[in-house]
Amino acid sequence: MLPDDTAEAQPPASDGELAGVAAPLSPELAEAAVVADAVAADVAVSDAAAAEAAAVTTEVAALARLYGEPLLKLPNDLYIPPDALEIFLDAFEGPLDLLLYLIRKQNFNILDIPMAQLTLQYLKYVDQIRLSNLELAAEYLLMAAMLIEIKSRMLLPQRPSELDIESDDPRAELVRRLLEYEQIKLAAYDLNTIPQLDRDFVRTQIFIEQSLVPSWPEVEAIDLQQAWLDVMKRAKLTQHHKISREELSVREHMTGILRRLQSSRFVEFADLFDIAGGVPVVVVNFVALLELAKETLIEITQAEPFAPIYVRLAYSPA
Repeated sequence: MLPDDTAEAQPPASDGELAGVAAPLSPELAEAAVVADAVAADVAVSDAAAAEAAAVTTEVAALARLYGEPLLKLPNDLYIPPDALEIFLDAFEGPLDLLLYLIRKQNFNILDIPMAQLTLQYLKYVDQIRLSNLELAAEYLLMAAMLIEIKSRMLLPQRPSELDIESDDPRAELVRRLLEYEQIKLAAYDLNTIPQLDRDFVRTQIFIEQSLVPSWPEVEAIDLQQAWLDVMKRAKLTQHHKISREELSVREHMTGILRRLQSSRFVEFADLFDIAGGVPVVVVNFVALLELAKETLIEITQAEPFAPIYVRLAYSPA
């Protein structure tokens, strides 16, 4: 039997057998596949870098951001007022404050001020103020005129008769005002460092719940004495000049007071005394009232100082 005949006599392979067997790639095809993957990765990286560079360029070129989107050019109908973009780098409280700032900035001796340099710098600042706010520049112009006057007086030659006499320095008044202003400014700064209410600290508020049970104030002995003297004074006004002997019982008056208090919750102190009975009856009635208070059968209360005194039955615990 020939080898070719044997190869032709073998049955063909099924589809499942063909799918399970992978044909090996040649070395040339494997190298080509690796090169293709590297090129695709380089292309993806270059695209990402280009997109990032475009975003950075757009962000730099943008004038502003409106609703999160970069604004590349101004709208045609946008109106910006002339005084909308004003920037004040240094704010001064007045001409003296500006002069003091210029002197300290240039390290000038305040007792020997070079008027030429100071006046030149001051006038430059005043010119900037006049372009924006003419009303604010008015008081600065007054100080500028004073500086120019001092500078002119220093440039004028002195007369021979004035050389022997020591003349006053034209800068003396300005130096005095600057020193006083500096002292006041430092004092104001020291006062501002003191803690202030509602700026550096707040006042705490604490809510304290009060008891709902009323607490009656205690009756002082002086108040009871004054009430007793008032009752005695009224009793003496209605006394009768009768000589009689009457036996008065303290227990009987104590019983009468208790009966009187059972019919009402509070009874005023003066209403418990029978003025018509005279001083002896009033005295016995008062002694009976004291005995009842001593035995804690009654309570003597007062709503507030100098208020009327009331008497009531004591509440005994059940």
